[in-house]
Amino acid sequence: MPRKDDPYESFNRKMYAFNDWADRTAIRPVAVGYRKITNDTSRRLISNFFDNVESPITIGNDLLQGNAKEALKATSRLVINTTIGIFGLFDPAGELGIEASTTDFGVTLAKWGVPEGPYLVLPLVGSTNVRGIIAFPVDRYLLDPLYWYVANNDFKYGAEYLPTLAYLVTLRSSAIDAEGLLEGVYDPYVFYRDAYRQRRLYKIYRGNPPMEAIQSLQGVEDVDIDALLKEQEKYEQQGKPEDKQPPKKPPEKKPEKPPQNAQG
Repeated sequence: MPRKDDPYESFNRKMYAFNDWADRTAIRPVAVGYRKITNDTSRRLISNFFDNVESPITIGNDLLQGNAKEALKATSRLVINTTIGIFGLFDPAGELGIEASTTDFGVTLAKWGVPEGPYLVLPLVGSTNVRGIIAFPVDRYLLDPLYWYVANNDFKYGAEYLPTLAYLVTLRSSAIDAEGLLEGVYDPYVFYRDAYRQRRLYKIYRGNPPMEAIQSLQGVEDVDIDALLKEQEKYEQQGKPEDKQPPKKPPEKKPEKPPQNAQG
């Protein structure tokens, strides 16, 4: 069963409710409108563009993690897609077999041994943890080209924020395709919490977490698996109660007919 440790659950649920209200009221309608005026091809090109723009976050963190191979791969993707791919609209690097792989400073802190801290839900941010809060300023203010653009421009009516807003709209738009996963979910808050933890775990280990980490995520690190297997075998040998047949009743004896009186 997934981990249930959530010391700030009461606060988190309030923030989740607020975020859900804000999404239904303002954020999702904008994303729906964006999908109505675009098609699949144009949305893919725009998403490719922003993925390419955000590449320095991955490159910088790969270097901080001491992963020169991944940093070189991300840099190669940035160069190829920016030039041959026309500013990242297309993905020729992927066609050449240079697959995309993203990381962030939260992953870097995890590699450095910084604990994740309690799970948190922040207004207009969503799921995170203490490690994620620490990581946010590094990714956002030091490594993010969208922030560099904001910091180095001062347009009328705050127009320098438009690329950032457009990026956020593309992210929300892409999430619409996954909304069907919530159908039939008893508690969406728990669903989002567990999904966030699983996604972060797989990102830290680049899609291949060790069994100990998976067990920790599932909350079974202290479970004796051998003892559970023995209990299961014993249970199967005994048989399930509903499988046991009730004892058969002996056949009922038919009452004997009284002897007929002789007539004479």
